[in-house]
Amino acid sequence: MFKINFIIKNNSIFHIFLLQLNKTNIYIKSTVMKNTIYRYFFTEFISLFTLILISICVIVWIVQAVNYLDFVTEDGHAFSVYFTYSILNIPKVIGRLIPLVFLISLLTTILQFEKNNELLVFWTSGLNKIRLVNFIFIISILITLFQLLLSLSISPSSLNIARSVLKSSNITLFPSLLKEKKFNDTVKGLTIFVEKKTPNGEMLNVFLRDDVPGNAKSKTIIAKKGYIETKGVMPFVKVGVLTEQNFLVLFDGVIQTEKKNKKINFLKFYKTDINLASFESKTTTYPKIQENNTLSLLNCIRPFLDEGKIILSERQCRARIDDITSELNRRLGMPLYIPIISIIVCYLLSSRKESKYYFLQKYIVFITAFAILVFAEIMVRYSGSSALSSIFYYSLPPLLILLNYQNLIRIFKFENLDQ
Repeated sequence: MFKINFIIKNNSIFHIFLLQLNKTNIYIKSTVMKNTIYRYFFTEFISLFTLILISICVIVWIVQAVNYLDFVTEDGHAFSVYFTYSILNIPKVIGRLIPLVFLISLLTTILQFEKNNELLVFWTSGLNKIRLVNFIFIISILITLFQLLLSLSISPSSLNIARSVLKSSNITLFPSLLKEKKFNDTVKGLTIFVEKKTPNGEMLNVFLRDDVPGNAKSKTIIAKKGYIETKGVMPFVKVGVLTEQNFLVLFDGVIQTEKKNKKINFLKFYKTDINLASFESKTTTYPKIQENNTLSLLNCIRPFLDEGKIILSERQCRARIDDITSELNRRLGMPLYIPIISIIVCYLLSSRKESKYYFLQKYIVFITAFAILVFAEIMVRYSGSSALSSIFYYSLPPLLILLNYQNLIRIFKFENLDQ
């Protein structure tokens, strides 16, 4: 009798052990399956996100590159400067496109999963909807951090380098910009008129007006002929290194010099050389607001608390306080609207394609999310007008995230898909 009870007792313990082991195996398999689902969803999303971002970025970059052709056709910069400047503007383009591309990619991914019944597989495998929402929210945080890195560091640095390239470049295509019987003012403070150009590059009846700011005298030069010559010049700062510079060589003319007392002196010459490298291009060479690094902008607004006060720093703060504040808000605040976009798009998880309202709901979700991005873009332009505007701009994303997340939990509970 004792042996029978002992055997029964041991069998019960063994049975309990098997049940616990079975539950553990089920839990492990469930965890592995969920991780596989998360990895699959992330792979599909990030692939689509990268593809769309690169495609739209290339289109926008080409359109901008066409506009930058003015650096060559009007300002006389070399094509190498043009291509370098255009390429260095790519991080700026990427940073501006990320929120919209994130919306399109996430919306397309969820709709594609629903179309292929993959979401149904997720739910039947035991995946909770709110957990998928949490995972999508984590993805949005990663994209937000990436955009913050671009907007705070990479994009301003690349734009500043691009501006430095323009500043240090010479007007290498100046000869091709001189047209017959047209006044050319490509060079700042210098106006040139050529009546005729011969096939060999010689210019006839040349008129030149030098009104460079800061000069004590203004000059007018009239010559019968001239040409552009490229010479190797050795700068004082780089002894032993020759740099090519353009010279305007004029013959048989007169120089009229107007002094401050309004008297005019005349000087005839047979030949004179004018170094065009001593003149500046009309291209803006000092950094714009978006081309300054973030720390510099923070240092600009720190000492000046009065609204609208002009900042007079010659190095980096050539802008009004409200403009600098708006730029900082764009870099810091605009990425914060990406997580709210992820929450809004997750409303698609609460519907099924068999529903008669499904077709309408996906458009409502897209329009709502897109409207939030447009509103954020408009708000950031006026966020620097007052401290209250900046506070509202930064407080809106967390408020919308909290309200919509709670609403999603309520909807999923109503569908009996709670954790």
